[in-house]
Amino acid sequence: MKFFRWQRWTRWIPSLDPQVWILAAGRLLSQMGTGFTLYFLQIFFVNKIGLTATSVGFAIGSASISGIVGRVLSGSMTDSRWWGRRRTLLLSLFISAIAASIIAIAHSFWMLVVGNIVMGLGVGLYWPSTEAIIADLSEGEQRQEAFTITRFADNAGLGLGVIFGGSWIALTQAYRTLFIIDAVSFVIFLGVIYFTIAETSHPQTRGNHGWQGWVVALQDRRLRTYIIANILITTYLSQIHSTLPLYFKNFAQQGIGLSEVMITGLFSWHLGASVASQLPVARFLRRWPYPQGLMASAGFWGIGFLYIGITGFVGQGVLIWASLGLGILAIATVAYMPIASSLVADLAPIESRGVYLSINSLCWAVGYFIGPTLGGLALDQNQPFIDIYWGLLALSIGLVIIVLKRLGHLIKTSPTAALTSSNLH
Repeated sequence: MKFFRWQRWTRWIPSLDPQVWILAAGRLLSQMGTGFTLYFLQIFFVNKIGLTATSVGFAIGSASISGIVGRVLSGSMTDSRWWGRRRTLLLSLFISAIAASIIAIAHSFWMLVVGNIVMGLGVGLYWPSTEAIIADLSEGEQRQEAFTITRFADNAGLGLGVIFGGSWIALTQAYRTLFIIDAVSFVIFLGVIYFTIAETSHPQTRGNHGWQGWVVALQDRRLRTYIIANILITTYLSQIHSTLPLYFKNFAQQGIGLSEVMITGLFSWHLGASVASQLPVARFLRRWPYPQGLMASAGFWGIGFLYIGITGFVGQGVLIWASLGLGILAIATVAYMPIASSLVADLAPIESRGVYLSINSLCWAVGYFIGPTLGGLALDQNQPFIDIYWGLLALSIGLVIIVLKRLGHLIKTSPTAALTSSNLH
Protein backbone atom coordinates (compact mmCIF):
# COMPACT_ATOMS: atom_id res chain seq x y z
CA MET A 1 0.00 0.00 0.00
CA LYS A 2 2.81 2.44 0.86
CA PHE A 3 4.50 1.57 -2.43
CA PHE A 4 1.43 2.50 -4.47
CA ARG A 5 0.96 5.68 -2.45
CA TRP A 6 4.58 6.60 -3.19
CA GLN A 7 4.02 5.86 -6.88
CA ARG A 8 1.06 8.21 -6.91
CA TRP A 9 3.26 11.06 -5.62
CA THR A 10 6.32 10.31 -7.80
CA ARG A 11 4.32 10.28 -11.03
CA TRP A 12 4.13 14.08 -10.67
CA ILE A 13 7.95 14.28 -10.77
CA PRO A 14 9.22 14.51 -14.37
CA SER A 15 12.10 12.34 -15.56
CA LEU A 16 14.67 14.91 -16.63
CA ASP A 17 18.40 15.19 -17.27
CA PRO A 18 20.26 15.53 -13.92
CA GLN A 19 21.76 18.83 -15.09
CA VAL A 20 18.25 20.30 -15.33
CA TRP A 21 17.70 19.49 -11.65
CA ILE A 22 21.10 20.99 -10.73
CA LEU A 23 20.30 24.14 -12.69
CA ALA A 24 16.89 24.31 -10.99
CA ALA A 25 18.54 24.04 -7.57
CA GLY A 26 20.94 26.84 -8.43
CA ARG A 27 18.11 29.01 -9.69
CA LEU A 28 16.17 28.40 -6.48
CA LEU A 29 19.15 29.60 -4.44
CA SER A 30 19.72 32.66 -6.63
CA GLN A 31 16.03 33.59 -6.64
CA MET A 32 16.01 33.45 -2.84
CA GLY A 33 18.54 36.29 -2.95
CA THR A 34 16.38 38.16 -5.45
CA GLY A 35 13.33 37.61 -3.24
CA PHE A 36 15.15 39.37 -0.41
CA THR A 37 15.09 42.60 -2.43
CA LEU A 38 12.50 42.38 -5.19
CA TYR A 39 9.44 43.56 -3.28
CA PHE A 40 11.27 45.85 -0.86
CA LEU A 41 13.62 47.84 -3.10
CA GLN A 42 10.99 50.38 -4.17
CA ILE A 43 9.64 50.78 -0.61
CA PHE A 44 13.18 51.35 0.72
CA PHE A 45 14.27 53.94 -1.83
CA VAL A 46 10.97 55.85 -1.74
CA ASN A 47 10.09 55.74 1.96
CA LYS A 48 13.58 55.53 3.51
CA ILE A 49 15.92 57.29 1.07
CA GLY A 50 13.33 59.85 -0.05
CA LEU A 51 13.30 59.41 -3.83
CA THR A 52 10.06 59.86 -5.75
CA ALA A 53 8.11 56.83 -6.99
CA THR A 54 8.58 58.03 -10.57
CA SER A 55 12.38 58.27 -10.22
CA VAL A 56 12.64 54.85 -8.57
CA GLY A 57 10.35 53.38 -11.21
CA PHE A 58 12.58 54.87 -13.90
CA ALA A 59 15.71 53.53 -12.16
CA ILE A 60 14.23 50.03 -12.01
CA GLY A 61 13.07 50.34 -15.61
CA SER A 62 16.54 51.47 -16.73
CA ALA A 63 17.72 47.90 -16.21
CA SER A 64 15.68 47.02 -19.26
CA ILE A 65 17.67 49.44 -21.43
CA SER A 66 20.97 47.66 -20.75
CA GLY A 67 19.00 44.41 -20.66
CA ILE A 68 18.26 44.86 -24.35
CA VAL A 69 22.00 45.08 -25.07
CA GLY A 70 22.64 42.04 -22.88
CA ARG A 71 19.95 39.97 -24.56
CA VAL A 72 21.14 40.83 -28.06
CA LEU A 73 24.71 39.90 -27.12
CA SER A 74 23.55 36.76 -25.32
CA GLY A 75 21.64 35.50 -28.34
CA SER A 76 24.73 35.63 -30.55
CA MET A 77 27.13 34.52 -27.80
CA THR A 78 24.95 31.57 -26.82
CA ASP A 79 24.88 30.31 -30.41
CA SER A 80 28.56 31.06 -31.11
CA ARG A 81 31.29 28.44 -31.37
CA TRP A 82 33.59 30.14 -28.86
CA TRP A 83 31.26 31.40 -26.12
CA GLY A 84 28.44 28.89 -26.00
CA ARG A 85 25.76 28.57 -23.33
CA ARG A 86 27.91 27.90 -20.27
CA ARG A 87 30.42 30.75 -20.60
CA THR A 88 27.66 33.24 -21.33
CA LEU A 89 25.78 32.12 -18.22
CA LEU A 90 28.88 32.39 -16.02
CA LEU A 91 29.57 35.93 -17.30
CA SER A 92 25.97 36.94 -16.58
CA LEU A 93 26.17 35.81 -12.96
CA PHE A 94 29.49 37.61 -12.40
CA ILE A 95 28.05 40.90 -13.71
CA SER A 96 24.84 40.45 -11.67
CA ALA A 97 26.86 40.01 -8.46
CA ILE A 98 28.65 43.33 -9.14
CA ALA A 99 25.31 45.05 -9.82
CA ALA A 100 23.73 43.79 -6.59
CA SER A 101 26.76 45.12 -4.69
CA ILE A 102 26.33 48.58 -6.24
CA ILE A 103 22.63 48.68 -5.30
CA ALA A 104 23.52 47.60 -1.76
CA ILE A 105 25.60 50.76 -1.23
CA ALA A 106 23.48 53.18 -3.31
CA HIS A 107 22.39 56.40 -1.58
CA SER A 108 21.33 58.48 -4.58
CA PHE A 109 19.17 58.28 -7.66
CA TRP A 110 22.12 58.10 -10.04
CA MET A 111 23.85 55.32 -8.11
CA LEU A 112 20.60 53.38 -8.11
CA VAL A 113 20.37 53.88 -11.87
CA VAL A 114 23.96 52.65 -12.37
CA GLY A 115 23.29 49.55 -10.25
CA ASN A 116 20.16 48.74 -12.20
CA ILE A 117 21.84 49.31 -15.57
CA VAL A 118 24.62 46.88 -14.64
CA MET A 119 22.03 44.45 -13.31
CA GLY A 120 20.10 44.75 -16.57
CA LEU A 121 23.19 43.73 -18.53
CA GLY A 122 23.72 40.69 -16.31
CA VAL A 123 20.08 39.64 -16.47
CA GLY A 124 20.08 40.20 -20.23
CA LEU A 125 22.97 37.79 -20.66
CA TYR A 126 21.38 35.33 -18.23
CA TRP A 127 17.99 34.42 -19.67
CA PRO A 128 18.81 33.36 -23.25
CA SER A 129 21.75 31.27 -22.07
CA THR A 130 19.94 29.47 -19.25
CA GLU A 131 16.81 28.88 -21.37
CA ALA A 132 18.96 27.50 -24.20
CA ILE A 133 20.61 25.06 -21.77
CA ILE A 134 17.21 23.79 -20.68
CA ALA A 135 16.04 23.44 -24.29
CA ASP A 136 19.25 21.55 -25.16
CA LEU A 137 18.79 19.13 -22.26
CA SER A 138 15.17 18.30 -23.08
CA GLU A 139 13.05 17.46 -26.08
CA GLY A 140 9.49 16.54 -26.94
CA GLU A 141 7.12 16.42 -23.98
CA GLN A 142 10.04 16.76 -21.58
CA ARG A 143 10.78 20.30 -22.73
CA GLN A 144 7.72 21.95 -21.23
CA GLU A 145 8.21 19.81 -18.10
CA ALA A 146 11.80 21.05 -17.83
CA PHE A 147 10.75 24.68 -18.20
CA THR A 148 7.99 24.10 -15.65
CA ILE A 149 10.41 22.65 -13.08
CA THR A 150 12.91 25.50 -13.43
CA ARG A 151 10.11 28.09 -13.15
CA PHE A 152 8.86 26.16 -10.12
CA ALA A 153 12.33 26.56 -8.59
CA ASP A 154 12.31 30.29 -9.44
CA ASN A 155 8.97 30.80 -7.71
CA ALA A 156 9.90 28.67 -4.69
CA GLY A 157 13.15 30.63 -4.27
CA LEU A 158 11.34 33.96 -4.54
CA GLY A 159 8.76 32.80 -2.01
CA LEU A 160 11.37 31.77 0.53
CA GLY A 161 13.30 34.99 -0.09
CA VAL A 162 10.22 37.15 0.48
CA ILE A 163 9.32 35.30 3.69
CA PHE A 164 12.82 35.52 5.15
CA GLY A 165 13.41 39.03 3.81
CA GLY A 166 10.10 40.35 5.12
CA SER A 167 10.72 38.78 8.50
CA TRP A 168 14.18 40.35 8.63
CA ILE A 169 12.85 43.81 7.78
CA ALA A 170 10.02 43.52 10.31
CA LEU A 171 12.59 42.74 13.02
CA THR A 172 15.48 45.03 12.07
CA GLN A 173 14.46 47.45 9.25
CA ALA A 174 17.97 46.69 7.85
CA TYR A 175 17.12 46.72 4.14
CA ARG A 176 20.71 46.95 2.91
CA THR A 177 21.69 43.64 4.48
CA LEU A 178 19.22 41.95 2.14
CA PHE A 179 20.80 43.59 -0.90
CA ILE A 180 24.20 42.21 0.17
CA ILE A 181 22.74 38.72 0.50
CA ASP A 182 21.41 39.07 -3.04
CA ALA A 183 24.96 39.69 -4.29
CA VAL A 184 26.27 36.65 -2.40
CA SER A 185 23.55 34.43 -3.92
CA PHE A 186 24.77 35.27 -7.43
CA VAL A 187 28.32 34.28 -6.47
CA ILE A 188 27.13 30.93 -5.07
CA PHE A 189 25.06 30.25 -8.20
CA LEU A 190 28.13 31.01 -10.33
CA GLY A 191 30.05 28.35 -8.39
CA VAL A 192 27.27 25.81 -8.91
CA ILE A 193 27.32 26.37 -12.67
CA TYR A 194 31.13 26.34 -12.89
CA PHE A 195 31.54 23.00 -11.13
CA THR A 196 28.43 21.07 -12.24
CA ILE A 197 27.13 22.21 -15.65
CA ALA A 198 28.88 21.29 -18.90
CA GLU A 199 28.46 23.01 -22.26
CA THR A 200 25.20 21.63 -23.64
CA SER A 201 25.35 22.67 -27.30
CA HIS A 202 27.17 20.61 -29.92
CA PRO A 203 29.80 22.32 -32.10
CA GLN A 204 28.07 21.23 -35.31
CA THR A 205 24.80 22.88 -34.28
CA ARG A 206 26.24 26.18 -33.07
CA GLY A 207 25.53 29.15 -35.31
CA ASN A 208 28.39 30.45 -37.41
CA HIS A 209 26.59 32.94 -39.64
CA GLY A 210 27.07 36.15 -37.64
CA TRP A 211 23.87 38.18 -37.65
CA GLN A 212 22.14 35.80 -40.07
CA GLY A 213 20.34 34.11 -37.16
CA TRP A 214 18.71 37.43 -36.29
CA VAL A 215 17.61 37.91 -39.89
CA VAL A 216 16.05 34.44 -39.98
CA ALA A 217 14.27 35.00 -36.67
CA LEU A 218 12.87 38.41 -37.57
CA GLN A 219 11.54 37.06 -40.87
CA ASP A 220 9.45 34.51 -38.97
CA ARG A 221 5.90 35.95 -38.98
CA ARG A 222 4.85 33.69 -36.10
CA LEU A 223 7.63 35.03 -33.91
CA ARG A 224 6.94 38.65 -34.87
CA THR A 225 3.27 38.23 -33.95
CA TYR A 226 4.12 36.56 -30.66
CA ILE A 227 6.47 39.43 -29.76
CA ILE A 228 3.52 41.86 -29.47
CA ALA A 229 1.57 39.63 -27.07
CA ASN A 230 4.70 38.81 -25.08
CA ILE A 231 5.58 42.47 -24.49
CA LEU A 232 2.07 43.15 -23.19
CA ILE A 233 2.10 40.15 -20.85
CA THR A 234 5.55 40.96 -19.46
CA THR A 235 4.34 44.52 -18.84
CA TYR A 236 1.61 42.97 -16.69
CA LEU A 237 4.13 40.76 -14.92
CA SER A 238 6.32 43.73 -14.03
CA GLN A 239 3.42 45.34 -12.13
CA ILE A 240 3.62 42.63 -9.48
CA HIS A 241 7.27 43.35 -8.76
CA SER A 242 7.51 47.11 -9.23
CA THR A 243 4.09 48.73 -8.69
CA LEU A 244 2.06 46.53 -6.35
CA PRO A 245 4.29 46.69 -3.23
CA LEU A 246 4.20 50.50 -3.04
CA TYR A 247 0.52 50.56 -4.05
CA PHE A 248 -0.35 48.30 -1.12
CA LYS A 249 1.85 50.38 1.19
CA ASN A 250 0.48 53.82 0.28
CA PHE A 251 -2.91 53.43 -1.44
CA ALA A 252 -4.70 50.24 -0.36
CA GLN A 253 -7.64 50.48 2.06
CA GLN A 254 -8.72 53.94 0.85
CA GLY A 255 -5.24 55.39 1.22
CA ILE A 256 -4.54 54.06 4.73
CA GLY A 257 -2.08 51.52 3.35
CA LEU A 258 -0.86 48.18 4.63
CA SER A 259 2.06 47.42 6.92
CA GLU A 260 5.27 45.72 5.76
CA VAL A 261 4.19 42.59 7.65
CA MET A 262 0.87 42.47 5.77
CA ILE A 263 2.62 43.11 2.44
CA THR A 264 5.11 40.34 3.18
CA GLY A 265 2.25 37.98 4.00
CA LEU A 266 0.40 38.85 0.79
CA PHE A 267 3.40 38.31 -1.46
CA SER A 268 4.32 35.14 0.42
CA TRP A 269 0.79 33.93 -0.36
CA HIS A 270 1.23 34.96 -4.00
CA LEU A 271 4.47 33.06 -4.37
CA GLY A 272 3.15 30.10 -2.40
CA ALA A 273 0.17 29.95 -4.76
CA SER A 274 2.59 30.12 -7.69
CA VAL A 275 4.61 27.20 -6.35
CA ALA A 276 1.54 25.10 -5.51
CA SER A 277 -0.18 25.68 -8.86
CA GLN A 278 2.87 25.52 -11.15
CA LEU A 279 2.78 21.80 -12.01
CA PRO A 280 -1.02 21.32 -12.01
CA VAL A 281 -1.65 24.38 -14.19
CA ALA A 282 1.15 23.51 -16.62
CA ARG A 283 -0.08 19.94 -17.00
CA PHE A 284 -3.69 21.04 -17.45
CA LEU A 285 -2.76 23.56 -20.17
CA ARG A 286 -0.44 21.09 -21.91
CA ARG A 287 -3.44 19.62 -23.73
CA TRP A 288 -4.16 22.97 -25.39
CA PRO A 289 -2.39 24.67 -28.30
CA TYR A 290 0.13 27.21 -27.08
CA PRO A 291 -1.87 30.33 -28.14
CA GLN A 292 -4.96 29.09 -26.28
CA GLY A 293 -2.91 28.51 -23.15
CA LEU A 294 -1.61 32.07 -23.37
CA MET A 295 -5.19 33.35 -23.83
CA ALA A 296 -6.14 31.62 -20.59
CA SER A 297 -3.22 33.37 -18.90
CA ALA A 298 -4.38 36.74 -20.29
CA GLY A 299 -7.87 36.19 -18.89
CA PHE A 300 -6.46 35.55 -15.43
CA TRP A 301 -4.35 38.73 -15.66
CA GLY A 302 -7.46 40.78 -16.36
CA ILE A 303 -9.48 39.31 -13.47
CA GLY A 304 -6.56 39.66 -11.06
CA PHE A 305 -6.03 43.33 -11.89
CA LEU A 306 -9.72 44.07 -11.30
CA TYR A 307 -9.51 42.57 -7.82
CA ILE A 308 -6.34 44.55 -7.08
CA GLY A 309 -8.10 47.78 -8.06
CA ILE A 310 -10.89 47.03 -5.58
CA THR A 311 -8.39 47.08 -2.69
CA GLY A 312 -8.03 50.85 -3.06
CA PHE A 313 -11.78 51.49 -2.75
CA VAL A 314 -12.69 49.24 0.18
CA GLY A 315 -12.08 49.91 3.85
CA GLN A 316 -12.98 46.49 5.24
CA GLY A 317 -11.96 43.17 3.77
CA VAL A 318 -9.00 44.64 1.91
CA LEU A 319 -6.84 41.59 2.68
CA ILE A 320 -9.47 39.28 1.18
CA TRP A 321 -9.57 41.22 -2.11
CA ALA A 322 -5.78 41.52 -2.20
CA SER A 323 -5.37 37.79 -1.55
CA LEU A 324 -7.87 36.93 -4.28
CA GLY A 325 -6.15 39.26 -6.73
CA LEU A 326 -2.67 37.97 -6.00
CA GLY A 327 -3.85 34.35 -6.10
CA ILE A 328 -5.34 34.85 -9.57
CA LEU A 329 -2.24 36.71 -10.74
CA ALA A 330 -0.17 33.72 -9.53
CA ILE A 331 -2.18 31.41 -11.82
CA ALA A 332 -1.77 33.89 -14.69
CA THR A 333 2.00 33.89 -14.16
CA VAL A 334 2.50 30.13 -13.95
CA ALA A 335 0.26 29.61 -16.99
CA TYR A 336 2.35 32.02 -19.03
CA MET A 337 5.98 31.23 -18.26
CA PRO A 338 6.52 27.58 -19.37
CA ILE A 339 4.35 28.04 -22.45
CA ALA A 340 6.25 31.17 -23.53
CA SER A 341 9.67 29.51 -23.35
CA SER A 342 8.50 26.22 -24.88
CA LEU A 343 6.74 27.97 -27.76
CA VAL A 344 9.82 29.95 -28.77
CA ALA A 345 12.17 26.97 -28.33
CA ASP A 346 9.93 24.88 -30.59
CA LEU A 347 9.69 27.63 -33.22
CA ALA A 348 13.48 28.01 -33.39
CA PRO A 349 15.83 26.16 -35.76
CA ILE A 350 18.38 24.45 -33.54
CA GLU A 351 21.29 26.51 -34.90
CA SER A 352 19.42 29.73 -34.02
CA ARG A 353 17.91 28.65 -30.71
CA GLY A 354 19.89 31.20 -28.73
CA VAL A 355 18.77 34.06 -30.98
CA TYR A 356 15.09 33.06 -30.80
CA LEU A 357 15.24 32.78 -27.02
CA SER A 358 17.08 36.09 -26.92
CA ILE A 359 14.18 37.74 -28.76
CA ASN A 360 11.77 36.12 -26.29
CA SER A 361 13.84 37.59 -23.46
CA LEU A 362 13.98 41.00 -25.19
CA CYS A 363 10.22 41.16 -24.79
CA TRP A 364 10.82 40.97 -21.03
CA ALA A 365 13.29 43.86 -21.27
CA VAL A 366 10.74 46.02 -23.08
CA GLY A 367 7.89 45.00 -20.78
CA TYR A 368 9.97 45.63 -17.67
CA PHE A 369 10.85 49.09 -18.94
CA ILE A 370 7.28 50.05 -19.83
CA GLY A 371 5.70 48.50 -16.72
CA PRO A 372 7.68 50.18 -13.90
CA THR A 373 7.65 53.51 -15.73
CA LEU A 374 3.86 53.44 -16.18
CA GLY A 375 3.40 52.19 -12.64
CA GLY A 376 5.64 54.90 -11.22
CA LEU A 377 3.70 57.61 -13.05
CA ALA A 378 0.42 56.18 -11.76
CA LEU A 379 1.73 55.96 -8.18
CA ASP A 380 2.61 59.65 -8.23
CA GLN A 381 -1.07 60.50 -8.86
CA ASN A 382 -3.83 60.78 -6.30
CA GLN A 383 -6.69 58.41 -5.73
CA PRO A 384 -8.93 57.38 -7.43
CA PHE A 385 -6.74 57.57 -10.57
CA ILE A 386 -4.29 54.97 -9.27
CA ASP A 387 -7.21 52.61 -8.51
CA ILE A 388 -8.62 53.09 -12.03
CA TYR A 389 -5.16 52.25 -13.42
CA TRP A 390 -5.73 48.56 -12.62
CA GLY A 391 -9.02 48.60 -14.53
CA LEU A 392 -7.29 50.04 -17.59
CA LEU A 393 -4.72 47.23 -17.43
CA ALA A 394 -7.56 44.70 -17.28
CA LEU A 395 -9.19 46.19 -20.39
CA SER A 396 -5.96 45.92 -22.35
CA ILE A 397 -6.09 42.11 -22.35
CA GLY A 398 -8.54 42.42 -25.26
CA LEU A 399 -5.60 43.41 -27.47
CA VAL A 400 -3.57 40.44 -26.18
CA ILE A 401 -6.33 38.00 -27.10
CA ILE A 402 -6.67 39.47 -30.61
CA VAL A 403 -2.93 39.09 -31.21
CA LEU A 404 -2.92 35.52 -29.86
CA LYS A 405 -5.79 34.55 -32.16
CA ARG A 406 -3.70 35.80 -35.06
CA LEU A 407 -0.75 33.77 -33.79
CA GLY A 408 -2.91 30.64 -33.63
CA HIS A 409 -3.95 31.16 -37.24
CA LEU A 410 -0.34 31.58 -38.40
CA ILE A 411 0.73 28.43 -36.57
CA LYS A 412 -2.09 26.41 -38.14
CA THR A 413 -1.26 27.59 -41.63
CA SER A 414 2.53 27.30 -41.26
CA PRO A 415 4.58 24.23 -42.20
CA THR A 416 4.77 23.41 -38.48
CA ALA A 417 1.02 23.28 -38.04
CA ALA A 418 1.40 20.69 -35.30
CA LEU A 419 2.99 23.22 -33.00
CA THR A 420 0.92 22.64 -29.88
CA SER A 421 1.84 21.66 -26.38
CA SER A 422 0.17 18.29 -26.87
CA ASN A 423 0.64 16.86 -30.34
CA LEU A 424 3.96 18.48 -31.18
CA HIS A 425 5.54 16.64 -28.29
